Amino acid sequence: MIELRTPAQIEQMKPAGEFVASVITRLAEVAAVGMNLLELDEIAHAMIRERGAESCYIDYHPSFGASPFGKVLCTSVNDAVLHGLPHDYVLQDGDLLSVDFAASVDGWVSDSALSIVVGTPRDEDLRLIEVTGQALIAGINAATVGNRIGDISAAIAGVARDAGLLINTQFGGHGVGRTMHGDPHIPNDGRPGRGYKLKAGLVIAIEPWFLHTTDQIFTDPDGWTLRSADHSRGAHMEHTIAITDDGPYVLTARG
Repeated sequence: MIELRTPAQIEQMKPAGEFVASVITRLAEVAAVGMNLLELDEIAHAMIRERGAESCYIDYHPSFGASPFGKVLCTSVNDAVLHGLPHDYVLQDGDLLSVDFAASVDGWVSDSALSIVVGTPRDEDLRLIEVTGQALIAGINAATVGNRIGDISAAIAGVARDAGLLINTQFGGHGVGRTMHGDPHIPNDGRPGRGYKLKAGLVIAIEPWFLHTTDQIFTDPDGWTLRSADHSRGAHMEHTIAITDDGPYVLTARG
C-alpha cells in the first residue's frame, strides 16, 4: 500500500535523514586502505547507540535473504554491488567500496548509499561512480508532483544508457516510512508517463546501481552479497527524498 505523509510527518522524518547522512559521511571519511569491513560496521553501530537510533538491517530477513542480516551496514567491495554482508576483509589499495545504511529515529526511517574508491583510483571506477551519481540526480529531479514512477525510472535509465551501461531491474528504489521497504517499487529502468502518479507526501528512496559490463548478478555463499556475473565492478548511490509541492526534498543530503 502506498502511503502519503503530511507536511508535519515529513518534518518528523528529517532527523532520521540527517542521522543517516551523518553516518554515511563519517564512513566515507574514515574508510581507508588497511581498514577492516567489520571496523566500518562497528563505527556505524556505535553511532546508532550514541544517537539512540535503531538499525533497519540487523534483524532484517526478507524472502531473498538466507538469514537475518546480523550487521548494521552493507559493505559491497569491487564486484559486489548490493547487500554486502560485512566480514573479515581488509580494504586494499584501489578497492571500490559501496556503503548502504538505513536507520530509524523516533520511528521514522531513512536509507542512503554511497560509493567511493579507497586509495589509488582507477579512471573507469571514478567514471562509474560519477555516472551513478548523475543517474541519482536525474531520478530525483524527475520526482515531482504530477510525474509518474516511470518518469523517475526513465530518467535514471537515460543516464545509464548514454554511458553505455546495462541496467538490472531486480532491485531498485522503494517507499520509505515507518519501515525501510514499502510501496512503490521504483525500478532503474522504465517508460515515461507510466505507473503511479506522484503526489505530495510520497517519501521514497531512489537508488541507481550499475556494473561496468553486465546487468547480471548472483548471490554469494553468505546468502546476501550480490556480485556481478562477470566480476566487473559496481557502484551504488541512494537518497531518501520527500516529494513536495515545492519539488523533491532530499532527506539524506550530505554536507
